[in-house]
Amino acid sequence: MTSLWIYRGTSGRPAGTDLTGFGVEALDGAIGKVDKHSDEVDASYLVVDTGPWIFGRHVLLPAGTVRRVDTAERTIHIGLTKEQIKASPAFDRNRHLGDVDYQRVLDGYYGGMTHRA
Repeated sequence: MTSLWIYRGTSGRPAGTDLTGFGVEALDGAIGKVDKHSDEVDASYLVVDTGPWIFGRHVLLPAGTVRRVDTAERTIHIGLTKEQIKASPAFDRNRHLGDVDYQRVLDGYYGGMTHRA
């Protein structure tokens, strides 16, 4: 099984691209904008500010949930529904960034999602 924490080769994401500010689209609509991202080896992720969709909430999405990056449109397409993202484990950027235990929680949650493939 491919790690959730690396971008898929088919995502079209050019290495080293700053994704901050890119819009994020779930399978069924917009969910927000990239607030922060990481390109750490085997630990890449996006932190998405959900804005008015889920007011005041940020979500952490493992890089493996990215289906496609459109650099021309500055949009990232995620292989999950809005409901799957909304129901994701609560994220606290002050506690969870770099937290291996939280990463395992997300592995368990997102690892079973059928829309990753």
